Amino acid sequence: MADKFDVTVIGGGPAGYVCAIRLSQLGFKTACIESRGALGGTCLNVGCIPSKSLLNLSENFQKAKNFQKLGIEIEGLKLNLDKMMKSKQKSVTTLTKGVEFLFKKNNISYFKGLGSLKSKNLISILDEKNKQTSIESKNIILCTGSEPTSLPGIKFDEHKIVSSTGALSLSKVPSKMVVVGGGYIGLEMGSVWARLGSEVHVIEYLDHITPGMDKEISNEFMKILKKQGIKFSLQTKVNSIKTTNNSVIVNVEDLNKIKKSYECDVVLISVGRKPYTKNLNLEGLGIEKDKKGTIKVNNKFQTNISNIYAIGDLISGPMLAHKAEEEGIAVAEIIAGQSGHVNYDVIPSVIYTFPEVASIGKTEEQLKEKNNEYKIGKFPFMANSRAKAIDQPEGFVKILADSKTDKVLGVHIIGPHAGEMIAEMAIAMEFGASSEDIARTCHAHPTFSEAIKEAALSVDKRTIHS
Repeated sequence: MADKFDVTVIGGGPAGYVCAIRLSQLGFKTACIESRGALGGTCLNVGCIPSKSLLNLSENFQKAKNFQKLGIEIEGLKLNLDKMMKSKQKSVTTLTKGVEFLFKKNNISYFKGLGSLKSKNLISILDEKNKQTSIESKNIILCTGSEPTSLPGIKFDEHKIVSSTGALSLSKVPSKMVVVGGGYIGLEMGSVWARLGSEVHVIEYLDHITPGMDKEISNEFMKILKKQGIKFSLQTKVNSIKTTNNSVIVNVEDLNKIKKSYECDVVLISVGRKPYTKNLNLEGLGIEKDKKGTIKVNNKFQTNISNIYAIGDLISGPMLAHKAEEEGIAVAEIIAGQSGHVNYDVIPSVIYTFPEVASIGKTEEQLKEKNNEYKIGKFPFMANSRAKAIDQPEGFVKILADSKTDKVLGVHIIGPHAGEMIAEMAIAMEFGASSEDIARTCHAHPTFSEAIKEAALSVDKRTIHS
C-alpha cells in the first residue's frame, strides 16, 4: 500500500520547503520530494547562498588590499582559494542541514529522489539506488525550480564553458574571464572573480546592462563597475564559442557588423534561466504550459488539473527565491481555505555586487510607458554622512511618486547596504505610503537610511543636505 498524504510538494527549494512547513503548520499531513539529495534547491546549494558567500569573501579580500590607505597595515596578504571555497561550502551545508532540521521539527515526510506524476493523485519516486516507490496525495504542488539556459549549440562543460553553477566552484582564478550576459547573475559572479584577480569582460546583446532595471540606475551601475576594472561590450552578440587545449575563443559581432574574437580561460554564460520540468510527466497528464515552458496557473496557483498546483520558477514572474517563498505560503493557505495572496507589485530585487543595487515597484521607463504622471526625488550617498565617514560615497537613492496622490510607485537604490535598505520601502509601499510619510519619519543619524528620507524630501524639492 502506498503512503497517503494530504499534500505532497515536489521540489525542496525556497518555494517547496517553505510551502511544506506552512502546510504542516496548518495541520496537513505533508510530504516533500527532492532529487538533489539536499534541501534548499538551487538557492541554497548552487545559487543565492554560495554566491553571496563568495561575494562577501572576495569583497573582504578586495578591502584588505586597500587597508594600508586607511592606516591598517597587513604584510603578506595572499589569496587561498581552496580555503575560500571550503568556507563557502560550510555556509551551504549549515543551511541545508538547517532545513532538514525544520522538516523533522514540523513532522514533514522527506523523500530523497526523483518525483514523477503517474496520475492526478499518484506520484512515483525514484531514489539514488534506482529503487522505485509510490505515494498517494490528495493535493500536489509542483515547484522544481529552474535551470540555466545556454546559447544555441553551446553546451556547458562546467570547466571552461560554465553556468553560474560552475562559476561558483572554479579550482583556480582565471587570468581572463568572458561573461556572456549583463544580468544580475553574470555581474555578481563577474565581480567575484574580478576582485580575486581575473580580467573580466562582459558581452551584452542590449544597449544596457541589467535588463528591466531603471535606466538611470543601470547607467550609474555600469560606470561604477567600469571603475572597478570590468570591461563591457554592449549591443554585441556571440556568434560562437570554441575551446582549445589551453583556452576558449569567443567570437562576437557588434551592431555595425564588426567581428572580434576574445581569448580567455573561462566563459560564463549567464543569459537567463528556464523552468525545470524534466521527468515530471506533465505531458502525460496534459498539464498546460506556455511557449516559454512556464506552467499555466490561475489566481489560486491551480493548473488545469484542479488538485495540482505550481509555484516558484515554474510559473510566470521574476525567478527570485523570496517571490517563490511568498507563493509557497500563499498556496498552502489557499489549500487550507484561507486567503493566501502575493502582492506582485511589491517584490524587491537585489544585486549583491559592491555597491549593492536594489529596486522595488515601477521603473521610470514603465511609468512613462503607462503615461503615469510622476515626481522624482533623488539623494546621493556623496552627501550622506555615514557613507562619507566610511568612504563608501558612490550611488544614490531614487524615489518615484505619483504626481497627484504622492503615493510611492517605485524605489531604486545603488549604494552601500541597498539590499537591506529596500526593506523599509517594501513595508512603506505595502501600506500605500506617500513620499511625505517617509520624509516625516525620523531616521537615525548617522545611517545610510537617511538617504531614503532625504530622497523623499527631494520629491517636493526640500532636501536638507544637498
